[in-house]
Amino acid sequence: MRYKQLAVEIAGLIRRGDLAPGMRLPSVRQATKAYGVSPATVAHAYRSLEFQGLIETRPRAGHFVSVQAGQILPGSSFVRTTEVALTPETDDLLFHVLSSSNASGIVPLGAAFPSPAMFPSNQLDRSLASIARTMGAEAAFTELSSGNEGLRRQIGRRYMAAGMAVPTDEVVVTGGALEALSLCLQTITSPGDVVAIRTPTFYGALQALDRMRLKAVEIPMHPSDGLDVSLLADALKRHPIRACWFMTSFQNPTGASMPDTTKEALVALLAAHDVPLIEDDVYAELYFGASPVRPAKSFDRKGLVLHCGSFSKSLAPGYRVGWVAAGRFTQQIARAKSMTNISTSVPAQLAIADYLQSRSYDRHLRQFRQNLAAQQDNMVDAIERFFPSGTHVSRPKGGYFLWLELPVQVDSVRLFELSRKQGISIAPGPIFSGSGGYRNCIRLNYGHPWTHEIERGVETVGSLAHSLC
Repeated sequence: MRYKQLAVEIAGLIRRGDLAPGMRLPSVRQATKAYGVSPATVAHAYRSLEFQGLIETRPRAGHFVSVQAGQILPGSSFVRTTEVALTPETDDLLFHVLSSSNASGIVPLGAAFPSPAMFPSNQLDRSLASIARTMGAEAAFTELSSGNEGLRRQIGRRYMAAGMAVPTDEVVVTGGALEALSLCLQTITSPGDVVAIRTPTFYGALQALDRMRLKAVEIPMHPSDGLDVSLLADALKRHPIRACWFMTSFQNPTGASMPDTTKEALVALLAAHDVPLIEDDVYAELYFGASPVRPAKSFDRKGLVLHCGSFSKSLAPGYRVGWVAAGRFTQQIARAKSMTNISTSVPAQLAIADYLQSRSYDRHLRQFRQNLAAQQDNMVDAIERFFPSGTHVSRPKGGYFLWLELPVQVDSVRLFELSRKQGISIAPGPIFSGSGGYRNCIRLNYGHPWTHEIERGVETVGSLAHSLC
């Protein structure tokens, strides 16, 4: 198609450096005349280039070569280290997004968690009540630091189901995955170090890097492989990368997953450079296929992969129980945990361990996955009916997020503000970028039962997006 040819031609100009980062592109009208094509063809080509991260749209200013464009292209001299420092505006936007998602009466399309109705709360409550009656006072002291041994054994059993053998002693229980990820970062880096992350990325990673005064190399998402290992290899040559923080399966916000071949190549590359990988794998249990996804850790032979998981996304959000299988860094992580908050809630650990001993968890997960897959179908169908022509939507094979690329004219921050006034939350693209990119992208949550209210919410957001085109 002509728009693809035009996008390739412009990408070639960027690759050769003829169009440098920050340079303004011809307007749609100017490009229409210059290339002898229709305005729709130019607009579609620009949307494609923006989705690739090569260009960016600035409201009322036009189209510009992205300052990160060099990171997209192998061999480019523009791959650069960018210090992650969230601006007050970005921090304020993130606060408003998170608070609006949790507000009473809001349609939670921008929520970070699925609906509470999706979890077996009654069964967990019974486990917790049973534990409360039988737990002796000594448990508060014997279950400290690395966590309850019974729970760690159950976590090891989950690893076995994914074809891995992880020793119980390697597992450290934490207060949710974010604490696990932060402890990993704290253990293997120092202020001023460089960490490789993917872009777009989980906003919690950006906050953690900012808080710990670390720098980041943002590696663009690969449309099919999730990560272009050759770009990471180039970045490792150019920068003193101390660690990588990647979501390898059902990445937040895009839902993208790395194939096993990419995960294996990633681990081999990092092993050759002796660079640890912090693997954020909190959605691993929410796959839609017949078999579990393999984490990158399954290819690790040097203990360099610190694999972080959580029950918050799949079983019990309010219990805040996560873990890290920390490889060669286990003792350091356990020590850091003991100096941070001594222990994760002992009753919560024991209750989850009690629940996992039955077959209830696997039955819950099977039903949960079926519900999520059906809800994804419903939401994608609604997006196709209600959103502007030219909207592109991801179709992940797990998790509960959809990533939407809207027409370039749509400012997702403005769309967030308009939606919030209508009692609907969405997650605008800039909160997932260290540089405020993805201005025409949004993340939607399909982890809530499909109701008339949810469908009307999607319809309203789509109508508002039309009004911004």
